[in-house]
Amino acid sequence: MNKRYSLHHIHSAEEFTFSPAEYSYFKYGDKSYAEKFARELFEGFIAQHEEILHTDKEILVLPSPYMAIPTASNFLCFYFKKQLDFYLFQKGKKSSILSKINRNHTYTTDYGTLSFEDRKNLIGNDTYYLDKDFLRGKLCIFIDDIKITGSHEFTVNKILNEFDVQADFLFMYYAELMNFELDPKIENYFNYYAVKNVQDVAEVMLKPSFQFNTRIVKYILGLESSNFEYLTSKIKKEQMNHLLELAISNNYHLIKEYENNINTLTQTELHYGY
Repeated sequence: MNKRYSLHHIHSAEEFTFSPAEYSYFKYGDKSYAEKFARELFEGFIAQHEEILHTDKEILVLPSPYMAIPTASNFLCFYFKKQLDFYLFQKGKKSSILSKINRNHTYTTDYGTLSFEDRKNLIGNDTYYLDKDFLRGKLCIFIDDIKITGSHEFTVNKILNEFDVQADFLFMYYAELMNFELDPKIENYFNYYAVKNVQDVAEVMLKPSFQFNTRIVKYILGLESSNFEYLTSKIKKEQMNHLLELAISNNYHLIKEYENNINTLTQTELHYGY
């Protein structure tokens, strides 16, 4: 089985059945919207395809591939799993299992600005790993926030074929572009709808529901010096320390474009005596 489900379908560049503002906050680390979207996604899926869960197979949920820093879709996946597990509990079934496709590289390019071919080439040059024996015989639900060109799904399917994974696959999205006459850059329209500048980023980071993801870490590390100084003057010291830890964990200290801001974070941490 290889199926796909998406809650919202994008047919127009002007009218949407979800909130672009909420989506923008979600992409920049506001977990409250990850939880909201996950609940809506699960309820929509159950309403249309509950029979897929009528299986004796173990269920795995997997976010889009990442290295060390989770993507926004990872938080969507986490909250979806909570909804799914409560449903399975009510049915007297085993809880689902959270799994992951590991990736070995990262890039500075803003993915939302690329065409299908550019996206495919970018992520196709990466290397990935999954445990095919662990996936064998299970129902594997791959969760992502939005499908624009299908390049991630293409890549995941390529990985599954290369590893010869014998399992059932379900690709699930909060939203999916259905009108391919629209420019794929519409993804950036959603990404930046409410979070347009460093001031907006600072506001999101001060919310109790904020948590770092890959997008916001890359955004901060790529800021020019005055905007970086502004942001670090507004956020908490603990967030700066955590940002440095995440940057190192994803090998961002080896990327020249991020070097200056990581060095500034390092000096700040040394100043505080860590």
